Amino acid sequence: MKKYFMIGLGVVLALSLTIILYGAWLNEVGEFQIARRMSERSLELQGSRAAVRFIRPKVTLTAINFYSKDMADAVTLSDGRIISCLTPKSSFVRKGDTLFVIENEDLPLQVQQAEANILSAQADKQSKEKQYKRFLLLKQKDAISAQQFDDAEAAYRAAVAALDVAEAKLGSLRIQEARQRVTAPLDGQVLRLYRQPGAYVQSGTSLALVGDFRTLYFATPVDDKIAGHLVQGLEAELVFSNRDFQKAYGTNYEKGNMGSEQRFLASVVEITPPVSEPAALRNVLWRADNHSGLLEPQTYGNVTMHFRTGHDALSVPLEAMIDSNHTRVYVAKEDNTIEERTVKTGTNDGQFIVVLEGLKEGDVVVTSGMEGLKDGMRATVKVQGGGTK
Repeated sequence: MKKYFMIGLGVVLALSLTIILYGAWLNEVGEFQIARRMSERSLELQGSRAAVRFIRPKVTLTAINFYSKDMADAVTLSDGRIISCLTPKSSFVRKGDTLFVIENEDLPLQVQQAEANILSAQADKQSKEKQYKRFLLLKQKDAISAQQFDDAEAAYRAAVAALDVAEAKLGSLRIQEARQRVTAPLDGQVLRLYRQPGAYVQSGTSLALVGDFRTLYFATPVDDKIAGHLVQGLEAELVFSNRDFQKAYGTNYEKGNMGSEQRFLASVVEITPPVSEPAALRNVLWRADNHSGLLEPQTYGNVTMHFRTGHDALSVPLEAMIDSNHTRVYVAKEDNTIEERTVKTGTNDGQFIVVLEGLKEGDVVVTSGMEGLKDGMRATVKVQGGGTK
C-alpha cells in the first residue's frame, strides 16, 4: 500500500512541476510576442516638408523700452525768485517760448549803477579826448614836451577803455535781465514742473522738463542671419497685447487715435555693426511713429512686430516645434523611424518658422501626435499635400 502511495505522490509532483514549467514558458513566450509586436508597431503621423516659402515675419518681443531723443530740462541761468509760470503742465510749447519769469531784486539797481557809470565814463572820455587833441596840435608846434603829450595820450586811451568796460558791464546785466525769462529748449509738451511761483532758485536749477514724444525709439538685439534680411527703412507694425496705455508723464492723447485698436508704424533707423562687417549679433535701432500720443518713453511688455515686407526662406510649420523655445523637431527617416533633432530657427509669420540650421529642403518633420513620441520610434508619416515618409 505504501508503495502505491509513494508512486501516486511522485506522479502528482511530476504533474505539478510540469504545469509550473509550462506556465512559465507560456508567460515568457507571451512577453516576447508582446515586445516583438510593440517593436514592430508603426505609428501613423502627420508631417510636412521643409521647403522654401515666402515669410513675412512676425516677432513677439517680451519687452520694448521706448525712449525719446527730444527731452530736455528748461534751466534758469539767473538767480532770483519765480514770479510767474506761463505754461501749465501738459501744455504744448515751441522752442523759445517763455515758461517762467524770474525776478532778481538786485538786478535793477545794478543796471542803474551801470548806466550811471557809462555816463560818467563818456564824460571823462570826452574831456580826455579834447585834451589829447589839443596837446597833439601843441606837439606839432613843439609847444609841449614829449612827456606831456604821452601823458595826455595815455589818459585818453584809459578813458576809452574805462568806457568799454562800463558798456560791457551793462551788456552783461542786460543779458542777465533776458535770462530772467526761462524758455523752452525744444518743441514739445511740458512734462514736469519742478518749481512753482514764489520759489527762490539759483542759476543752473532745472525748472521744467519738456519732451516731444511724437517720435520714439527702441533697440533690439538680432542674430546676424536675421539681420541680413533687415535694411534701413524697413517697416513693421507694432501690436500691443496690453493695450491699457498707462502714462508716466501724463501727456495728452491726440485726436484721431484708435485707442486699443491703434497700430504703430516702426522703421529701421540703423544696424550696428553694419551687415557689411562680421559680427554674430547686431543691434537694430527702430523709430516708432507716435502721433496718436498713446505711447510714452517707458517699457511695454509683449509687443508683436508684423513686418510689412518678407523674404524667401527655408521653413517648416510652427506646429512642428516640440518645445516652446523652438529648438527641436521630430524628423522622419528613410527607415520609417523618427529622429529627434536640434535645429536653429529664426523669425516666423505665425504659421511657418524659418529654419537656419539643422534641416535641409525636403526633410519631413512631424506636425501632429507628438505626445509620447521618442527618438527611434517606428512611424509612417503622411505628408501634407500627399505622400508618405
